[in-house]
Amino acid sequence: MITHHPSLLRPPILTLRFEVLGRRPTPHAFRSTTVVSARPSAPPLRLRRVRAAAGGASRVGGDGGRGAAPPPALGAALLGFARSNFLPIALVTGVILGLLDPTLGCLAHKCSLAKYSTFGIFVISGLTLRTKELDAALGAWPAGLYGLVSILLITPFLAQFIMQVQLLPREFITGLAMFCCMPTTLSSGVTLTQIVGANSALALSMTVASNLLGIITVPLSLAMYIGAGAGVSLPTEQLFKSLVTRLLIPLIIGKVAREASKGIADFVDGNKQGFSVASAVLLSLVPWIQVSRSRSLILSVQVKALAVAVTIGVLLHLALLAFNVAMLQILSCLEQKGESVFAKKEYARAVILVASQKTLPVLIAVVDQLGGALGESGFLVIPCIAAHINQIIIDSMIVNWWRQRDQQFINAQ
Repeated sequence: MITHHPSLLRPPILTLRFEVLGRRPTPHAFRSTTVVSARPSAPPLRLRRVRAAAGGASRVGGDGGRGAAPPPALGAALLGFARSNFLPIALVTGVILGLLDPTLGCLAHKCSLAKYSTFGIFVISGLTLRTKELDAALGAWPAGLYGLVSILLITPFLAQFIMQVQLLPREFITGLAMFCCMPTTLSSGVTLTQIVGANSALALSMTVASNLLGIITVPLSLAMYIGAGAGVSLPTEQLFKSLVTRLLIPLIIGKVAREASKGIADFVDGNKQGFSVASAVLLSLVPWIQVSRSRSLILSVQVKALAVAVTIGVLLHLALLAFNVAMLQILSCLEQKGESVFAKKEYARAVILVASQKTLPVLIAVVDQLGGALGESGFLVIPCIAAHINQIIIDSMIVNWWRQRDQQFINAQ
């Protein structure tokens, strides 16, 4: 009788399995596996699972870690980028959607969605407005006074230089010159001020005061710098009613709700990021609706002339930003006692954002009131729509840069 060592009877599949599992077979295991070896082949699914596990284990530590770490997930990187640049992405997306398909944007205009979005923005402004910010804004009245002078008296002076540019259709240049004479935006300046964490009460006060005083200064600026606009009057009652219903009333509603309930105030303070996102979404509805309404007229204009007008609008806004930054630096150096209000970033940022923007709704009201006296109304408005959108996109990028720099400073401490 010939006997054999048990190792000679092990089928190859069991040897591989034992090597992978890393233990020697027991006699009981040998007796059970001899029965399995009589089968034609091992189940392929079990074999593949063992090999996959073995392969995965070898990749983790087989080469000392070189190339073993998986790359960061692309989805997480894109999500982080979207969070840090949400506002400009939302604005650009609104413009693109309006150009691709204006149907929904025109429907939103018929439903007055832009008015409701502005109402919502200022309700959020009232909810997030702290009383100490109001007190601080009163103490920073020199910064607010400079902002009003810049908006209503200094920046309209640029209109006469824009009128010297030769471009056809001529209405493009006239429209941009009129744009310089307008007060500040009703919503975007305040929204951006809140997002960056600057003093929103100061931004609100400059917004309200400049739009109220603009009822007087805009006709004078048009007559002085554009010439053909002499004798033009604004629809005073309509503009005042719009200012009260779309700005002051929702602001008061939000502020009263905050002061009436501590639970609401705590909820708002604990969800600042969410309210900032909501304000950004509401703000992005404005360019979406504007582009949707003017899509056919925009596409009818020669690309070269439109590109030149858009470039002039971008340069105009960059010039306003540079001018206000430089003036705040000069004014902060002139004040010697203590830290100047012009040097404090919560005030300086509010002034830079609000004083460098111009409003589109007031311009449209002026163009409608002129009745074609300065040219084709559509061509007057087109470059101003582009300038209005560009200033919001540019300022949102600046706000994101400020926030990232502040975060880096906090992390470094």
